Amino acid sequence: MRLTHFLLAPAAALLLDGAAPAARNADPAAAARMRAHVEFLAADRLEGRATGSSGYASAASYVAGQFKALGLSPGAGLTGWYHQLRFRNAANAANAAPPVVRFTIGGKEIAFAHGREVAVSPSMLVKQRSLRAGLVFVGHGISEPALGIDEYAGLDVRGKIVIALDGTVRGLRTDIATHLDAVKERTAAAKGAVGFIEIARIDGAAARQPLVQALDDSGTKVASAAPLAVEMAMSPDAAERLFAGAPRGLQAMRSAPGRDRPVAGFALAGEMSVESRSDWQDYTAPQVIGLIRGSDPVLRDEYVVLMAHLDHLGIDPGAQPGEDGIFNGAIDNAAGIATLIEVARAFSVSGSPPRRSVLLIATAGEERGLLGAYSLAAQPPVPLGQITAVINLDMPLLLYDFTDVIAFGAEHSTIVDAVAEAGRTMGVAVTPDPMPEQNLFIRSDHYPFVLQGVPSIFLVTGHANGGRQAWNRFLTRTYHRPHDDARQPIRWKQGARFAALNYRIARTLADQAGRPRWQTGDYFGARLLGRPVPMPVTPPR
Repeated sequence: MRLTHFLLAPAAALLLDGAAPAARNADPAAAARMRAHVEFLAADRLEGRATGSSGYASAASYVAGQFKALGLSPGAGLTGWYHQLRFRNAANAANAAPPVVRFTIGGKEIAFAHGREVAVSPSMLVKQRSLRAGLVFVGHGISEPALGIDEYAGLDVRGKIVIALDGTVRGLRTDIATHLDAVKERTAAAKGAVGFIEIARIDGAAARQPLVQALDDSGTKVASAAPLAVEMAMSPDAAERLFAGAPRGLQAMRSAPGRDRPVAGFALAGEMSVESRSDWQDYTAPQVIGLIRGSDPVLRDEYVVLMAHLDHLGIDPGAQPGEDGIFNGAIDNAAGIATLIEVARAFSVSGSPPRRSVLLIATAGEERGLLGAYSLAAQPPVPLGQITAVINLDMPLLLYDFTDVIAFGAEHSTIVDAVAEAGRTMGVAVTPDPMPEQNLFIRSDHYPFVLQGVPSIFLVTGHANGGRQAWNRFLTRTYHRPHDDARQPIRWKQGARFAALNYRIARTLADQAGRPRWQTGDYFGARLLGRPVPMPVTPPR
């Protein structure tokens, strides 16, 4: 799971009406299988399952073998189990001068220091880049007519480099604000801009880090619509020099209390030029897709998708001799993959195929910015309109006896009804999101499908019965550290219960007469249906 500041607040678990007492027993054989899956995937010999590594390949082979043994078919449209992705690691060329950024106004040229005043992202598509264009200030760079916000109003940015304040208009709901912040570059490209500059603090070390992205099937395009020719960050002090003679000074706009309102933009005098050279390292990594074909002659061409990310962080390059530097990723996310396999088993041994088809997907590149999921949403294995629901299984915490689950995104669609129905049969409560300020609904692999209008949730074990304390301990002491391994006191029976719950949820979604709906008036359902998927280029973590 990719998280930043994830501190948990207390929340009261709301037991569903009519729920049975919490069933804490699980099939011992299922618990043993969960343990075997996690211990294999989190073993040192897989070296942290970094996307593209030999350890990741071994993990993918294991999942494909499990799917085959359970009688699944290779994913729709695939001749084998693998959906091969092409990744590109891009960095500003090490054997060339750093990117050169100049601003020319009134015959005077101003140069900016890369790594201190500007940070230019390496190009994924052009090794040698040379660009010269005018500048347009676009406020925060937000254009969302549904919210009455259009900071591009009256501005012609075609063929220009746009420059924007960091963040968004204050006062927006946090999930919407975070979404709008994530799609700024896509918005700029859609308006016809060729470049995007965000005014932000420059981290010199981050400016030198490579970026990674998934390419489309041809390997010649980033798997997104309308990529920009250049993206960069610029420090506030450096950006102030661009606003000399402008209608309003940058410092005044950054400090004004009016940032809770849209900021009117304007064209800036002068031109900016950018020259840079990028080095590339291309590699491939498979996503594993298994198919359970539905039985209903009408509904079997609709699909319920369960997904979990197979990758983790690999090996710490800074580990000292004798120090454990392997990021095993037992909870994050071998536990999610184990759940996926056991859901497949439950369908296989049920003796009754679901009415709708079910796709089970082990994704790549989640820890690098949801890259595998973005690629799937941009080039789905089945038509997007035939995907009825997505359930994302990322980092279920199996260190306590859970009595509730959190379905991030439950408030947006009727998928929560299936979660509630399945939970009621097992005495498992559904808890409201206890930390909406963390925006977890848009920070895991289901989010690219949300952007394509597919109702989706992200399911984890909840905070009741000691869960809040367990989550706090894990996230402050273990998350994204080498000791997230199988030596933790993992309660394997709880893993079996979590898998059983997810089978019941998937079964309900696959068998019910109607498909899930976005809640009436929900922002993500009403405003994002059918929009292209934005593909933010994210530094590796």
